[in-house]
Amino acid sequence: MVPALKGVQMTYEDIIALLGYAGGHEQVVRITTTDRTEVVGVPMSVDTHVTAHEVYLRPAGSDDTEIAVSLAAIEVVELV
Repeated sequence: MVPALKGVQMTYEDIIALLGYAGGHEQVVRITTTDRTEVVGVPMSVDTHVTAHEVYLRPAGSDDTEIAVSLAAIEVVELV
């Protein structure tokens, strides 16, 4: 696991880059949202278009489930 740096806020560009890297390498990430909700899974797609603006995650062990998370709600992304 790569720990989040205490007191360092991730930029939008950092979030998109890390999600893109993790998705391209089938790496599991932990997303912490602005309301402190944690979601864990492999990024399947990142849609930065203004009408979608979300990432889709596949939870570990669940090939037929995807979770959508708004990019605007993401505070921290960590590789697990």
